[in-house]
Parts: sequence; C-alpha cells; structure tokens
Amino acid sequence: MNQDIVNKVITTLKEKNLDAFVVASPENFAYLAGFVVPSHHVLRWRHSMLILTADARVFAFTVDMEESTVRRNLPDISLRCWREFADNPMQLLADYLLEIGLKNASIGIELDYLPAGDFKRLEHYLPNVSFTCSASNFNQMRCLKTPAEIALLRQLSRIADQSIYEAYQSVAPGSTEMDIAGALTRKIYEQGAQDFKFMIVATGDRSQLPNVGPSLRKLESGDICRVEIFPIINGYHAGVCRTASVGKPTSKASEIWSVLSNATKELLELIKPGVAVNEIYKSYLKMVEPLNMPPIDFVGHGIGLHLHEDPYLAQDDQTLIQEGMVFGIEPLIYKTGYGFGMQNKDMILVTKEGSELLSDYTDTTSLINIS
Repeated sequence: MNQDIVNKVITTLKEKNLDAFVVASPENFAYLAGFVVPSHHVLRWRHSMLILTADARVFAFTVDMEESTVRRNLPDISLRCWREFADNPMQLLADYLLEIGLKNASIGIELDYLPAGDFKRLEHYLPNVSFTCSASNFNQMRCLKTPAEIALLRQLSRIADQSIYEAYQSVAPGSTEMDIAGALTRKIYEQGAQDFKFMIVATGDRSQLPNVGPSLRKLESGDICRVEIFPIINGYHAGVCRTASVGKPTSKASEIWSVLSNATKELLELIKPGVAVNEIYKSYLKMVEPLNMPPIDFVGHGIGLHLHEDPYLAQDDQTLIQEGMVFGIEPLIYKTGYGFGMQNKDMILVTKEGSELLSDYTDTTSLINIS
C-alpha cells in the first residue's frame, strides 16, 4: 500500500465526515495499492475494491480470478473474495461492509465508475447506509503528486520521449506507420514500461486527425508525422507527443512549428504556483494568435492515473496551480489548412518556484527529421 496516499485519503474522510470510502475504479485502486489488478480495467464486472475507514482500517475485496495477485501484493490486508460465476458480488460486498461495522455508515463510493445496476443492488442490501459520490474527492487528492509518484512520472516521461525519438530514427521514406508503431512499442518495453494505454501514429494528411492509430500508409517525402504514446508502470501514465518531417520541411511547416515550439518554452516560464490555469490558457491563445488557426479548448491537463486529470489549462477553469502538480502541456494545431497537423506534448512538474520539464530527451526546437 502507498501509506502516504492512504494517510491522505483518511484525512479526507475525516474532513468530509465520512465513515469510509469504497474504492472501485482501477485508477484509484492502483492509487492506494500501488499495483494494477490485471483484468480490472478490461472486464468492468470483475470488481476489485479497497475499503478504507476513517479509523484507518483497510480491507480488500476481489474476484476469485485475481485473488492470488491481490494476496501477493497485499499480504497484510484482510481480503474477501467472490466467485465470478457463482456469487452476487454486491451481496457479498454488502455483507463484508456490515461485518466491518458500517451498517449505518456514510460511505463515499465512485458512482462515476460503478455500474448503475450494481449500485442499485448495493443500496438494496444496505438500506441504512448513506452513499455519496467520491469521484471529486479522489480527483482533488490526485492533483498533488507525492515524491514517489513524481519519480515514476519522471521515468515514464523519459521512456515515452526517448522511445518516440528512436522509433522515428528507425524508419525512412517508404516505411509504414505500422513500422513506427512496432519500433515504438518495442522501445517502451525495452526501457521498462509494463504496458501502454494509448498510441497515436498519424502521418501525412492523417496527422490532422486527433486520435488515430497506425495504418499501412507509407511515409512520403514532405510528410508531417505526429506520434504520441502513454506508457504505463503500476497504473501511471505519461503522455508525450513528437512531430517529425520526412525530409526537409516546407517553409510553412517550419513557421508553424516555430510558433508551437516557442509556446512550449513560454508555457514552462509561465506555469508556477499561484497562477490560475485559465490565465495560462489565455496567454497561450496570444502565443498562437499570429497563426490565425483554430486552437483546441485547452493547452494542457493534469495527468497520472488517467490520461487526462484535473485541472485543465482551459478558459473556464480558475484552479490555482500548486507545487506538486504534473501537467501534460500540448501546443497543437490539428487544422493548419496545409494538409497536416502538428503537436508538441510534454510532461512538466510544478516546482516551488516554477516548472520542470520531465520529457527532456528530445530537443524540440526544430522538427525531428526522418531521412
């Protein structure tokens, strides 16, 4: 268990006058436990949960298929298992909550994750329990990273950055997007990633499409290429995107890239504790205004156990930046009007006095060259 995070959660329980949290989502399970239950995020009905009480007791609840994994990783935590094809998991969960003294409790539970049918059954079995949605509580807690989380996100940032750069260096005109993807996935595993959540490989006119995977399209001279990946360790993600040119870029491509690259540098100077996130976005709009091209509605977001977390560097978010936040910042223009899109996404840590670039392997002053 991540004891510093457990302590933070227990403090939140007391502040919210709750008796317990039932942690149901894969992200928040990993947040507390420090590991991922392998099938949790792909089979939604295979419930694995943690129960934390305000008096600092911790309990685990998991499907029989994952019992050995959970026991190995949480050997000192009381564990209740349910049989996937024989038991009603909500009935067993309700019985478990009653056994640990939560008959008349106020419980926070992730209503944004737990299926509605399961929640209705749980309510039925626990008529005297008051349930509230805990999503915002966990979103707020996860905004500020612990030293261990920061170290992991630093490692992931460099894995993503270096892997993209080396994948680009492994291809040439005539290679396919699949060749890039093959090299990229191989590189992230070589550097220690356990998995990846999302990968974008978009070249030529496909670089205008926000979220597309690799195809059999062949690289041609003059292509602009966008590649992004989110490698994973223990449930945590880093998101890095790099843009390359096949051969010498056009003058217009170089001009647009110069604006986006400079915007990254300026954002690093502006992002610091005490600044409202919407002020960062307003400044970004001025940076890209000379392009007269449509920007997206944010220029960055928190990141960690989700690809996108709070807060967003966006127009309507007035959250104040704090030391310990980690952002993915991404100056980008999908619709340049010239048949290509460009994106420069980096991972940054908010420090006491400013911000630190975590994805620091590639110099993005100029477009990466594929030759």
